[in-house]
Amino acid sequence: MSENKAEIEATEKPVEQEESLKEMILTVVYAVSIVLGLRIFLFEPFNIPSESMVPNLVVGDYLFVSKYPYGYSKHSIPMSPDLFDGRIGESPVKRGEIIVFKLPRDNETDYIKRVLGLPGDQVQLINGQVYINGSAVERQRVEDFVIAESANTTCDYAHLYRRTHEDGMSYCHYPQFRETLADGTSYYTLDQNFNGPSDNTRVYTVPEGHYFAMGDNRDNSLDSRRPKSQGVGFIPAENIVGRAEMLFFSTNGDARWWEIWNWFSAARFDRFFNSLRPDEPEA
Repeated sequence: MSENKAEIEATEKPVEQEESLKEMILTVVYAVSIVLGLRIFLFEPFNIPSESMVPNLVVGDYLFVSKYPYGYSKHSIPMSPDLFDGRIGESPVKRGEIIVFKLPRDNETDYIKRVLGLPGDQVQLINGQVYINGSAVERQRVEDFVIAESANTTCDYAHLYRRTHEDGMSYCHYPQFRETLADGTSYYTLDQNFNGPSDNTRVYTVPEGHYFAMGDNRDNSLDSRRPKSQGVGFIPAENIVGRAEMLFFSTNGDARWWEIWNWFSAARFDRFFNSLRPDEPEA
C-alpha cells in the first residue's frame, strides 16, 4: 500500500510543477499585455532631454502623454510597426496643445512641441510675435522664469541671465511672456534673444493633414520653422503619438540613479504633478 502511495506522489509532483510553470508564464503574459495595452491605448511616460520647451518643460522632467485624444496611428504602438496607414478614430489637435510626435525626417525620433498652426492656417513670426492668418497672437511680458542651475540646467547667454541669489546658488533668469490665442487659450514662452534669427520668418501655409508646431523656448528650438530636411517642417497627423498631459516627476540631475541618499535633494518637488495643458478661458 505504501509503495502505491509513493508511486502516486512521484507522478503528481511533476504535474504540479508543470502547472505552476504554466501559471507563472500566464501571469507574466497577462502583466505584459496589461502594460502594453495601457501604453498603446491610454498613457505613455516620456522624459525631457532638451531645453526647447522651457519654461513649461525642463531637462529632467518626466511626463505622461495620453494616446486617446487624437485617435491611434502606427506610432501609438511601440517601435511603430507598419500595420496600417493614417489614424483610427482621428480627432483634430486643438491649437495651443503640446504634442509628442515622431520626427518626420526619420519617423523614429520622439519630439515634443506646441501646436500653433492647424491645417490650412498661415503662420508667421515678426519680431518674435506670432501671427496666425494675419492676426497677431497677444503677447504680454510677465515675471522672469527663474530656475536653479544644476547638472540638468545651465544658463543660456549666461552673461545676461545668470544671477547669484542670497543662498549663494546660481539661477537662470529668463524673459518670459504669456501668449493668448484668439479663443482665450494661453501659455508661457521665453524670448532669450530679442530679434534673433528665428524671430522673423516667412509665411508658412500649413498643408491639409499636417500641423505647424514650435518650442516654447523660441530661440532654442528646432521646430516647424525649419524645413523637414534640417528641422521638423510640417508634422503629418499620422506622426502624432499623443498629447502631453502632466508632469509626474522631475530631477535636477545632481543625483545619479544609485545615489539614493541624494534623491530627495535632487528632486524638483514644485514641478511634480504640474499640468501641461494650456490655460483655457472660463466658460
